[in-house]
Amino acid sequence: MRAAPVNRRPLGRSALIAAGLVSALALAGCQADEPQASDEPVEGGTLVYASGDAEPTCLDPHVGGNYPQALIAGQFLESLVSRDDSGEIIPWLAESWEASEDGLAWEFTLRDGVTFTDGTPLDAEAVKVNVEHLQDPATQSSTGYLAMGKVERVEVVDDLTARFVLTTPDSALLESLSQPWTAIQSPAGIARGMEENCEAPIGTGPFVVDEWVKQDRVMLVRNDEYSSPPADAGHEGPAYLEAIEWRFVPDAASRYAALQGGQVDVIDNPQPDTIAAAEESGNLTWLDAPRPGASNRIELNSGQAPFDDERVREAFIRAVQVDEGIDALFFGTAERSYSALSSVEALAYSDASRFEPDLERANELLDEAGWTERDADGTRLKDGQRLTLRFPVSTNQSIPAEQSLFEQVQATAKEAGFDVVIDLLDLSSWYGRLFANEYEIVSAPYTKVGPDVLRILYHSDSITPAPSGYFANLAQLDDPEVDALLTEAAAESDADARADLYEQAQQRILGGYYLLPLYDQQNSFLLDPSVRGARAMPTVSTPSFHDAWLAD
Repeated sequence: MRAAPVNRRPLGRSALIAAGLVSALALAGCQADEPQASDEPVEGGTLVYASGDAEPTCLDPHVGGNYPQALIAGQFLESLVSRDDSGEIIPWLAESWEASEDGLAWEFTLRDGVTFTDGTPLDAEAVKVNVEHLQDPATQSSTGYLAMGKVERVEVVDDLTARFVLTTPDSALLESLSQPWTAIQSPAGIARGMEENCEAPIGTGPFVVDEWVKQDRVMLVRNDEYSSPPADAGHEGPAYLEAIEWRFVPDAASRYAALQGGQVDVIDNPQPDTIAAAEESGNLTWLDAPRPGASNRIELNSGQAPFDDERVREAFIRAVQVDEGIDALFFGTAERSYSALSSVEALAYSDASRFEPDLERANELLDEAGWTERDADGTRLKDGQRLTLRFPVSTNQSIPAEQSLFEQVQATAKEAGFDVVIDLLDLSSWYGRLFANEYEIVSAPYTKVGPDVLRILYHSDSITPAPSGYFANLAQLDDPEVDALLTEAAAESDADARADLYEQAQQRILGGYYLLPLYDQQNSFLLDPSVRGARAMPTVSTPSFHDAWLAD
């Protein structure tokens, strides 16, 4: 019998609803007053957004493929399909699609009359060029490249029909095509070359990149010819806003102060205590949008000592205590996870018994594994080697509350004799440590629509780096049984059979103690009450401002 999925967060917090627009995500907590029926959208104005995520080095999400790129790219690029708030795939740039009986070909019929903002028509040739761009090693793609891994080629059937030919059936193809990292760009824009396209990718979206002032802001202006919103959009036609000023403000306190002082309208990555204070004051609204894909978790590198020994992996997980830290540091904005998948995913399998702290058992396991001696600091030794765990942490990807939680991991693991060495690094240096395999544990958020993220993260093929140099299987899990289950699930079209295969895979992954789940990946936004109609996309929880407007 299939275990119950991870519980979702409580429903209801501060729903942001413009006239007739239902938010794409349920929000947790108490409701703010909804706009009255007399409230009508107002055209014009510039919305100021302050982001705490790392400033992208390239605005083209095909290149690399990280979350900061997705945050902003969703304002000017669009995907073939989207997803509604029930998880169903819905039309976007493609108005319909059909798979062959053997699952090896998918035909997408594109919307007629859509053009990129440079005047180039959206057609099947443009889709072909985009997939080839993602698959070209010179593009240095990671997220999009991995998502398109089963696409052999795209054929132009006619102007508005593109046929995806696959090497093997891919039950996650539509989910993959809904993501910003596989969004469709102007072929003419791509042809300019990486350097120019990184500065200002050309899409079909409601806004256009007007100017990028590095280490400061990106100015986005309205696409007055916009005509291609997703099927669940609140209105047709161009955005209400005239422009968006997208600022990069790394310091959380500075972002919050700017929001309180009226200098900005929306911030992301607020501190948990800030969210709690904002909720208590009632002066701001909180958009709570957990990301799909994987949970926030700590991966254990099983490809090298000491975690090539399952006993040592289990000992670490039994030694660590995180529940009290999550409760104290996140002020009720995060709930403990016991799953490899986000609770957003319907097929998430949870097993709390695998992660119950047990210091006595941890010590027994380490003794069995030969780590029987201790030095003056209490760190265990084996054949003269200290039980040291290198833990690189990206300051661009983790908020201070999370860094404090990692310090609690460090302290509790020490009681069993682990020496956890936390090294705070900028994003580039953090990637460098991973590429050099200089880590024993790591927290690496990974967002992908659907349970196929398990294949990306835990199939042995993902130990091999993508063209960008990034490899997603940071646990370096190499298990033929897990590989077989994930491969079969990715090709399975029957929903029940697919769910069973993913459950078996999750049971084996959790049972091997390759990861320590923490909580859902947090995507939180605080908004000034004047911002109406903003929502988080039900794909990868990025903000959407096509329906947004600024009330007086």
